[in-house]
Amino acid sequence: MEPRSLRAPEPLLFEVSRPGRRGYDLPPLDVPVEGHNTLDARYLREDIDGFPELSEVDVVRHYTRLSRLNYAIDLGLYPLGSCTMKYNPKVNEKVARLPGFADAHPQVAEEMIQGCLRLMHSLERALCAICGMDRFTLQPAAGAQGEQTGILMVRAYHQERGNPRRVVLIPDSAHGTNPASAHLAGYRVEQIASNERGCIDLGALRRRVGEDVAVLMLTNPNTLGVFEGEIEEAARALHDKGALLYMDGANLNAFVGQARPGDMGVDVHHLNLHKTFSTPHGGGGPGSGPVGVKRILEPFLPVPTVEREGDRLRFQHDRPGSIGKIRSFHGNFGMFVRAYAFILAHGPAGLKRMSETAVLNANYLRKRLEGTYHLPYGAPSLHEVVFSDRNLEATGVRTLDVAKRLMDYGFHPPTIYFPLIVRGALMIEPTETESREELDAFVAAMLAIDAEARRDPGLVTSAPHTTPIRRLDETAAARNPVLRWRPRGKES
Repeated sequence: MEPRSLRAPEPLLFEVSRPGRRGYDLPPLDVPVEGHNTLDARYLREDIDGFPELSEVDVVRHYTRLSRLNYAIDLGLYPLGSCTMKYNPKVNEKVARLPGFADAHPQVAEEMIQGCLRLMHSLERALCAICGMDRFTLQPAAGAQGEQTGILMVRAYHQERGNPRRVVLIPDSAHGTNPASAHLAGYRVEQIASNERGCIDLGALRRRVGEDVAVLMLTNPNTLGVFEGEIEEAARALHDKGALLYMDGANLNAFVGQARPGDMGVDVHHLNLHKTFSTPHGGGGPGSGPVGVKRILEPFLPVPTVEREGDRLRFQHDRPGSIGKIRSFHGNFGMFVRAYAFILAHGPAGLKRMSETAVLNANYLRKRLEGTYHLPYGAPSLHEVVFSDRNLEATGVRTLDVAKRLMDYGFHPPTIYFPLIVRGALMIEPTETESREELDAFVAAMLAIDAEARRDPGLVTSAPHTTPIRRLDETAAARNPVLRWRPRGKES
């Protein structure tokens, strides 16, 4: 018998099923079962072949053991670069569960949800002030949908001016969703190279901008964690040719309270409430990707918008130039509540300090690890730092091995192999919510892995060693996923 521990793989509920077990105990039926009290057979579900039979204890223990195998921001540092996995203050969850917010039905009459409309209107105005934009739509459910929403508004703008244009320019270090969003909006994507600092090559941009270019999609700070210092020059080059500037705001956490995209010449940009304003992320979502626009794009905002009429608020659906509705109802309202609570709790000074601390933490990690791990670009870092595995080449240890070994030290791996312009990239973003003690523990783990790679590389290349499932064949898993369990003997 193998010892029982959290390192042992947790069996499926189908596998622990035993005939006759039940998770309920109903009292004897005390009403007649004949005649009109009998349900029509059409509404009765037939038995499901192989459906697990389990006690309440079986089910509770199964899911409790699974939950203890999860890694979460509530357990420790979650250093995913470009994803900004910061701690979610619990007061936000308390506010989002207030009955007036949590129980409001999206189809209730406007007169009965004035408080909800006021929150949406106030959040929009707060985001406009923070980002230097004229209007925001809160509808998009995530950053990628925010990107597409912004590009659809750009397309509507150019179509109204009589030249729909056909090309979207995107730097070679962009998020992968940027070209996907542009393509889905009907554009041809062309890549603009980065310079030796890892920023957009302004000369290459000026040479390419023409009457066929609709917009440049620029991430700032970019995916190397470097601020695009020539963004105003890029905006002028685009505007001189009638093109627009879109800013991917996934990394806005780096300069909230320090600078505003709208003041840099940005015409449209999305941001992520789950990255910058601390709403739950990923499996704890859903997300939210509001899109801000300058006045020239306001007519094309999705409907409905929230407008004030005297002392009342209402939804405005009559917007002839609108790109239409891009999300059911009004967006992920629970995320609006959490984000607005976060903004109010911090205030202008607190938000400014938030970004300063995020930059400080990233640079602390950079200083502690620089020299041990290769730093491909020497430009100053903001909220994240990108290393590579070049210094480990002689050992045979690669970025993936470092990531897997980190799991043995109790840390979630950082983003790896991105951005693509860095071979063997390790992208690390600590955010502002981590203490120096947590950062030091992460540094100690990274330094220990480097030492192991030089002393006993096999220890690293065979990691992880302490997880229930060891290293997987990730290529085979992606190409041949097993999506359904079948009892033994019934695999076909």
